[in-house]
Amino acid sequence: MKKIIMDCDPGHDDALAMMLALASPEIDLLAVTSSAGNQTPEKTLNNAMRLLTLMHHQEIPVAGGNRTPLMQPLETAGNVHGKSGLDGADLPDPDFAVQDMTAIELIAKTLRESDDPVTLVVTGPMTNIALFLRVYPELKGKIDRIVFMGGAMGLGNWTPSVEFNIYVDPEAAKIVLNAGIPLTMAPLNVTHKAQILKPEIAAIGEINNPVANAFQGLLNFFEVYHENPKWGFKGAPLHDPCTIAWLLHPEMFESELMNVDVETQGELVRGETVCDYYELTGKPKNTDVLLDIDRPAFIQLIMDSLKTFK
Repeated sequence: MKKIIMDCDPGHDDALAMMLALASPEIDLLAVTSSAGNQTPEKTLNNAMRLLTLMHHQEIPVAGGNRTPLMQPLETAGNVHGKSGLDGADLPDPDFAVQDMTAIELIAKTLRESDDPVTLVVTGPMTNIALFLRVYPELKGKIDRIVFMGGAMGLGNWTPSVEFNIYVDPEAAKIVLNAGIPLTMAPLNVTHKAQILKPEIAAIGEINNPVANAFQGLLNFFEVYHENPKWGFKGAPLHDPCTIAWLLHPEMFESELMNVDVETQGELVRGETVCDYYELTGKPKNTDVLLDIDRPAFIQLIMDSLKTFK
């Protein structure tokens, strides 16, 4: 069983990633920490609590993290995720308390208490993880791997070559990518292929349990933003669930091991993940970069997972 901590900024696709983790008997979700990104810190923390309440996992400790990026003001994606950050479904109010500690304190406590190495799954900006590595460097060895959704090799979704999660806090991402911890990256190259189509969203409604019904509403809302023809999508790209899907079924993906670093200075490319695909720099290969996905198997995993809820 894989022990994980989720650091997220829910967010429709973060919600699906959390659902996949909770549905799988192969994953032990030890803690959830929230970051500011898709929406403001208050909203993302509340959304994480609402999701765990919806899925009846109030036993999982939750803590709120960064309120701003390390070096710049916070920019959010309310145009994608709506006013609440999870528009489209009527989610329950949290019926349990947030932990009386910060995100990095909860990560430290969880790592100390675990006999096994823990995987960090990061589906928002990397501010919490960068702060954790700076404040608790002695616990770095307890991290098995960091699996993150972020970055792009080529085309971005926030500026021409920059993906949103890295754009929000490039300095934090640079710290994490250069920390010497094994990394798996789900960039836009793979997440844009991980699309759910309108008939598949409709099929989720036929599962007919409260969790599936909520996710059908969330996905119907999320899909509308992606109908703009400029993207060339046939449905909605499910970015963040690729992290959990890879942990469960790495055979579902094609990947390449390469050096990845983050540009923090460039006038046009600040936040770009620079992926050394052709081994031009001689730098060590630090990141397993996911580049392709078996889309039908991925959608089937989501369907099967939703069916496990009562």
